[in-house]
Amino acid sequence: MSIRERIARRAEKELHDGYYVNLGIGIPTLVANYISPDKQVVLQSENGLLGIGPYPSPDRVDPDLINAGKETVTAITGAAYFSSADSFAMIRGGHIDLAILGGMEVSAAGDLANWTIPGKMVKGMGGAMDLVHGAKRIVVIMDHVNKAGQPKILNNCSLPLTGKQIVNRIITDRAVIDVTPEGLLLVEVAEGFTIEDIRGATEPPLLLSETLQMNAY
Repeated sequence: MSIRERIARRAEKELHDGYYVNLGIGIPTLVANYISPDKQVVLQSENGLLGIGPYPSPDRVDPDLINAGKETVTAITGAAYFSSADSFAMIRGGHIDLAILGGMEVSAAGDLANWTIPGKMVKGMGGAMDLVHGAKRIVVIMDHVNKAGQPKILNNCSLPLTGKQIVNRIITDRAVIDVTPEGLLLVEVAEGFTIEDIRGATEPPLLLSETLQMNAY
């Protein structure tokens, strides 16, 4: 199993029956492949689709059916199509229970940077700016460290922010960490890692949950 798949499979546990969920670009889109058939969950996309299914197999690719990241998707029975304006009305109106977003950096206070790197060309801000303030709960999923091996969970973000103090939970390939008023709380440690491994790869200090789970995923 790849690191991306490992993170996506763990993130699926954040989805609960009856939830309306928005999945961000990148690793979050993979979560759709792991949703349990026992859960009644509806996936929403900013470009106007309610009822996204898993990634299409090669024989089911429809170039006209895409998500907000311009990736081809499938639609479940009963899916609805509508304007982007209506889609953002859902988000801004507080009708999305959970948004799972990718991240470049997350701070100890729950600030999120995930939309641009200075000096690099980007297509635009995207819907994350609305999602971080409109969704009821924000979960960020990402690698624990960057390609240079440096922490992505920092005391303060160095990249332009998407939102301030909006992240509720961080899920990485190594750990699950909650953002609390008292500080970052280590909730789960992934298989193959120790508490000291996680602390060594995280810039802010970590509190330990009383129910901390080792080898959790």
